[in-house]
Amino acid sequence: MGFENFGQISFAAQTKVSDFVDFLKNGELRGTKCQECGRIFFPPRADCSWCPESSMEWVKIEGAGNLVSFTRVHYGPTGFENDTPYTLALADFNGVKVFGRITKELSEEQTKIGMALKAAAVTLPGGQLTYELIPA
Repeated sequence: MGFENFGQISFAAQTKVSDFVDFLKNGELRGTKCQECGRIFFPPRADCSWCPESSMEWVKIEGAGNLVSFTRVHYGPTGFENDTPYTLALADFNGVKVFGRITKELSEEQTKIGMALKAAAVTLPGGQLTYELIPA
């Protein structure tokens, strides 16, 4: 499966980390870890930006993370204008920062800094794959 199956609008058909979409298809959110320095990256990278090495391995982003920051989007960019309003968030999963949407089932009033979230794979209408952050 290629990267063209990721997200509501995919801007790239091929990437060195297209396995990311295969993991989503199996219900897993994964990042990459540099086998040299041990840093974990999300979104996944094919090469380490710190050492720079190309020996990366896939690691699961699992368990509960904590909400660090969020914003409510009322005017979406091209391709997302009909999907507003939605909430974008940054969550910390044991030092790995994950940026993504919070499920629309969680109201803005229920969304609180520090709350526990987990990542969930989502299949969009049309078969596209993505992930969202849901209450843990």
